[in-house]
Amino acid sequence: MLLTGGLAPGEKLKIDRLRKVLDMGASPIREALSLLVSDQLVVRHEQRGFQAALTSRENFDEILSLRSTLESKALRQSIERATPEWIENLVLVHHRMNRMKSAGTNAFEVEHKKFHMALIGNCNSPLLMRICDQLYDLNIRYRYIAGRSKDYKGRKVDDEHRDILDAVIAEEPDVAVRLLLLHYERTGDFLKTYIE
Repeated sequence: MLLTGGLAPGEKLKIDRLRKVLDMGASPIREALSLLVSDQLVVRHEQRGFQAALTSRENFDEILSLRSTLESKALRQSIERATPEWIENLVLVHHRMNRMKSAGTNAFEVEHKKFHMALIGNCNSPLLMRICDQLYDLNIRYRYIAGRSKDYKGRKVDDEHRDILDAVIAEEPDVAVRLLLLHYERTGDFLKTYIE
């Protein structure tokens, strides 16, 4: 709900309301909210409870900058270490992601993340992967905001993914990195009317 806008940026997160929505007790909700504070998706205010983290252009730009730097490195390393098994897995993950578009947002989101993580997952750096995973989650909130743009529906995201995959298969790291960064920057272009 935090990632997809079900809980709006800045919204006060009331335990009683979340208990009803999630159909669970207050203790696991408090624990989850505390963990989400460390993921920077929730803010804790002493004596006032929890709040969904705010969004801003500056925050998105920082996330984009970090993703661009770190994922460029991870993608280059992954391509340098390419194996037939890794390429085969990428093609399979890409295919599953495309099949899930018609299954609904939640199913697609799971496969979309798997695709992006698989692209950089051959880099042989668990710490780098963990940081990229967290940045991916922070970015999703902004992608949903960008999706409100009337022009966003016309974006050819499938083609963007396919072009990145083709460059990886061809073992062209410069092309693959350029296309990946362009893919991320396009989201920022759609955000301009929604956040300052």
